[in-house]
Amino acid sequence: MCPRRSSQSRGTRGGRVTVALGVVLVALNLRPAVTAVSPLLADVRADLGMSATAAGLLGTVPTVAFAAFGAAAPALARRWGLERTAWAAMLLTTAGLLLRAVAPGTVSFLARSLLALGGMGVGNVVLPPLVKRYFPDRVGAVTGLYAMLLAAGTALPPLLAVPVADLAGWRASVATWSLLSLAAAVPWLVTAHRARRDTAGLPAAPHVPAGALLRSPVAWGLAGLLGMTSLNTYAMFAWLPTLLLDAGLTAAEGGTMLALFAAVGMPMSLLVPWLTFRMRNPFWLVLTFLLAYAVGYLGLLLRPADLTWLWVVAAGAGPGAFPMALAMVNLRSRTTQGSAALSGFAQGVGYTVAGAGPFVVGWLRDATGGWGAAFGFLAATLVVQVLAGWVISRPRAVEDDLPAPAVVVPATTLDR
Repeated sequence: MCPRRSSQSRGTRGGRVTVALGVVLVALNLRPAVTAVSPLLADVRADLGMSATAAGLLGTVPTVAFAAFGAAAPALARRWGLERTAWAAMLLTTAGLLLRAVAPGTVSFLARSLLALGGMGVGNVVLPPLVKRYFPDRVGAVTGLYAMLLAAGTALPPLLAVPVADLAGWRASVATWSLLSLAAAVPWLVTAHRARRDTAGLPAAPHVPAGALLRSPVAWGLAGLLGMTSLNTYAMFAWLPTLLLDAGLTAAEGGTMLALFAAVGMPMSLLVPWLTFRMRNPFWLVLTFLLAYAVGYLGLLLRPADLTWLWVVAAGAGPGAFPMALAMVNLRSRTTQGSAALSGFAQGVGYTVAGAGPFVVGWLRDATGGWGAAFGFLAATLVVQVLAGWVISRPRAVEDDLPAPAVVVPATTLDR
C-alpha cells in the first residue's frame, strides 16, 4: 500500500464524524443570506433609504456572487486545501452577515451582502469534492442529505426573519444567521488541522486547469443543467407572487404558494441524488422534471386561480434537476481534483446564466402586459436543460475530456 493511500484512509476514518457535522452546517448556511432579507425588505429600504432600483439589484447579487466566487473556488482549494477553503468560506460568510447588519447605507449593505454571498458561493463549490473525499462509499446518501438541508436553509430564514425583527429589529434579524455560519467554521478548522498534519511531506496532487474544461462536453452539460434549473427557480422566486396577484389571489395567498413551491424541494433534494446514483440512465429523471415543469407552467399560465396548489407543486418538482446536478458533480468525476474543477466550472457558468432569469421574465411581462412571452422564454430554457441533461447523463467522466497533461490520477492513489 502506498504511503498516500494509507494516510488518506486514516485521516478519512478518523475525521468522518467531524466532517459530517461540517457538511451539515455548511449546507444549512448556503442560502440564508439570500432569503433572510426578502421578508424584511420594506424595513431595510426605509432605514437605509434604498431605492427600488437598488432593491432590484439586491436580487441579482446572489447569482453574481455565486458565479464569481464559485469560479474562483477551485484555485483557492488548490492553494489552501478543500478543508481550509471551507473554513475560510464560513468565516467570510460570518463577517459579511455581521457587517451588513450594521451597514449605514445602501452601497455598504450591497457590498457587505456580496461578501456573505461570496462565502456561500465558495461553499457551494467545495461541498461536492469534500463529500467525494470523505464519504466515497456514501456519496449519493450524503449528497441527498446536504441537498435537503440546503433546501431547509432556504425555507427556514423567511419564516423566522419577521418574528425576530419584531422582537429586536431587522438588523438583529439579519445578524442572527452569522451564529450559524460561525458554528459551521469550527468543524472545518479542526478538519483542516488534521488534514494538514496527515499530508505533511506528501507531494502535492496534480490539478485540473480551469481552461481544460472549456472543451469538455461533461462540464458544459453539467453547467447547462445546473444553470437552466437555477434560472427557472430564481425566476419563480422573483415573480410567482406577482403572477398570482395578477390572477386575483391575495398577497398572503401568493406568499403561501411561494412557500409551497420552496417546500416541494426538500423531499426532492433527498430523493433525487439517491435515484441518480442508482439509475443506469438518469436522463429519465431529466424528462420527469420537464414534464413537471410543463404541467406547472401550463396551469399557471392558463388557469392560475384554479387548482393553484397543484400547479405550484408541479412547478416546484421541476427544480429537482438541481440536486441531480449536485449528484452529477461526483458521478461524472473520478477524483477529488476533478470533482472540484467540475463543480467550480458548472456553478460559475451556471449561476452567471441563471442571473438573467428574473430580469428577462420581468422585462417580458412589462413589455407585453401578460405572462405568455415570459413562459415562452422559460420553455425555451427547458429545451436547453433537456439537451444538457442528455449530455451529462452519458456515462463519461470529466477526466475523459481532458488533454493528457491535465489528466489526474485516480482518487484511490492521489486524493489530497
